[in-house]
Parts: sequence; C-alpha cells; structure tokens
Amino acid sequence: MADLSVNIGGLQMQNPVMTASGTFGYGEEYADFMDISKIGGIIVKGTTLNHREGNPYPRMAETPSGMLNCVGLQNKGVDYFIEHIYPRIRGIKTNMIVNVSGACVDDYVATAEKINALEDIPAIELNISCPNVKQGGMAFGTTCAGAESVVSAVRKAYKKVLIVKLSPNVTNIAEIAKSVEAAGADSVSLINTLMGMAIDAERMTPVLSTITGGLSGPCVKPVALRMVWQVSKAVKIPVVGLGGIMNATDAIEFFLAGASAIEVGTANFIDPAVTMKIISGINDYLDRKGFKSVKEIVGALMV
Repeated sequence: MADLSVNIGGLQMQNPVMTASGTFGYGEEYADFMDISKIGGIIVKGTTLNHREGNPYPRMAETPSGMLNCVGLQNKGVDYFIEHIYPRIRGIKTNMIVNVSGACVDDYVATAEKINALEDIPAIELNISCPNVKQGGMAFGTTCAGAESVVSAVRKAYKKVLIVKLSPNVTNIAEIAKSVEAAGADSVSLINTLMGMAIDAERMTPVLSTITGGLSGPCVKPVALRMVWQVSKAVKIPVVGLGGIMNATDAIEFFLAGASAIEVGTANFIDPAVTMKIISGINDYLDRKGFKSVKEIVGALMV
C-alpha cells in the first residue's frame, strides 16, 4: 500500500479523494453504499446564511457527456444546519467540510463565523463561483478585486482551513487564484461548473427554468485539467482539482497536472460508491509505478 495521505493547507487527510458539494448531500445519504469514513473529505451541500428555495423546476438536464443544473443553492440556512444536520454528521470519522455561499460579503462572513464555532468542522470551501444564483457567488469570483474582497473578509472571521472554490467562467483563472492566495486562502479548488444551456427544439423553449445553468461531467475535464495546471504553476498553496473525474485515471491526471487532492462530483450520481473505486485505483497505479506516496506524482507531468 502506498501512502495516500495529503495535507491541504493544514487539513490532514487520509487520502486525496473528496466529494464535491451538491453531489453527495450531507454524506449520510451515501452511507448505505459504502463506509463513508474512508473518504478523505466530504464537502457537504452548499450552505447560506438564510433559507433558500433555489430556482424553479426544471433545474437539471442531461447533456452529451455531462449534465446541466441550476439548483440555485437550495438549503435551509446555516442555523438549521447547526441545529439539525451538524449533530447527525459530526460523528462521521472523516473531514466534514461545509461549502459556504452568500449574496454579499456580510453574508459570507456571518455564515463562516457560525461554522467556525463548530468543533467537528475543520474547514470550509468558500463558493465564490456558483453560476446558478442571481446575486453573489460568481459575481465575486469573476474579478480579482471581487474575489480578494470576500476572501479577505472571511479570512478575518474564520480561523480554520479556508479553501476557495474558483469559477472557470473567467479570462485568467491564474490571476484570480493569486488574488485569493494573497487574501489568505489556504487552498483553492477548481473548477466549478461551466456556463451552458440546453434547448428543447420541439417546444422551442429552454430546458432549464433559468435558461442557462452549470455544466459538469466528463465533457468539462479537459478545461478543468488545463486550469488546474495553470493555477498550480501560479500559486504556492495546494490546489484541489475537480471537473469530470469519473475514475482513478482521471484523478491521476489531475495529480500530474498539479492538484494535491481531488473532488468527485457528477460521477456520484452514476455510481454511489465511485469514490472507493477511485481510492483503490490510485493505490494500484502508485504500486504499479513504484511510487511510495501520492505526493510523488503531484505536478509530475513531463513537459
């Protein structure tokens, strides 16, 4: 067995495989399919300061090699999470990480402050990149000044590991990454979904209620790999890669491109136990290649 342990900006993980927010619920939903404590980290459903109904239906659509969604951060708010969900998940023996979003900087800060007080939540993933909400989210993630402003404010309020999730819907993602690093991020995760749309030709109408939505799945992997490679060269903090990872080979490609850890998203809908197969496949690859640790292949792409 190779050493699969990694450290992401101070967050120690037993292996480099996490689940992407919004695709794994609060973790407990998948407990019937596998031992979820064996995952390196579980990033729970996006959480906001106040209750959000999300966008109207329909808000999911299948596309070739992927899917579109415009769920819109539906959740019952951070206080509900603290009172009802946290007591149920705090005993899960892995890193339980909360994805935090907001409509303004004050919302982000207030939510982060509340989560900072939760003993068994060691990190947050700050979502400044959601393409499915009309306010906040991606508005902060598309400019260096916007990204730096929200990360800087949250950094002052949040004392644990701060991972910042970046949007691919920008001109230069490396510059955005450098701005959040300067503002105090411990790590960056990328990519969030790409903007896309689907049309029903017979009805001559959009498939999604919001017309456009976030594209995920295998179709986005080449873009995600390119951006992880660019960002890993631009920043000194660890990079978490995601976007179209369906199997261990996909994950290994992200490590070679410079990611220190990965997140699995859309694949969870197809195979609920895919994370276990990816962890096993990474180990098999390292053994076959003679590597003693997964860290040896991070950024090892030969160019």
